[in-house]
Amino acid sequence: MNTRRILAGAAVALVAAGGGVMTNHWINRDSDVAYAAPVDNHQDAVKQLWGAAVTDVNGKPQSLSLLKGHPIVVNFWASWCGPCVEEMPELSQIQREYAKKGIQFVGLGVDSDKNIQAFLQKVKVAYPIYVIGFGGADLARAFGNNAGGLPFTVVIDAKGNIRSTKLGQIDAAALRKTLDTL
Repeated sequence: MNTRRILAGAAVALVAAGGGVMTNHWINRDSDVAYAAPVDNHQDAVKQLWGAAVTDVNGKPQSLSLLKGHPIVVNFWASWCGPCVEEMPELSQIQREYAKKGIQFVGLGVDSDKNIQAFLQKVKVAYPIYVIGFGGADLARAFGNNAGGLPFTVVIDAKGNIRSTKLGQIDAAALRKTLDTL
């Protein structure tokens, strides 16, 4: 009987957490501060990004430090996050548009490799997806995502400066405007 109560409590906690993420997304969906001026106080986060332990979807360790010196767009997401999944086709389209300018998009899955593998079987994405696991939430916090919500997108220029961050679904026009300045 105690096991049932514990499982029921865990289920309620998961539903509440998901509701919090969705509420945050709904509240901030039309935010005018989506892509703000460059963020100077989170430079250590860029260093953490280069050293982050990530794997490809097959579990093979990868190094994000290979992206140093290039402008990148880092999108923290999860397969269970509706707004994350919803914005992926648009992110893929923007990646294709800006690839000729040398801008690389990267998806960091704050999820399990099995969930991400299953997701990518159904949805094709035009940029590399890496598994960072649930520790990715800590890295996102280092970039200023104190709410811990998803999706969370960071634009970093070739010099390693954070040019913008966005909690919630991207605003494609605002993202393109930021990318045009790189």
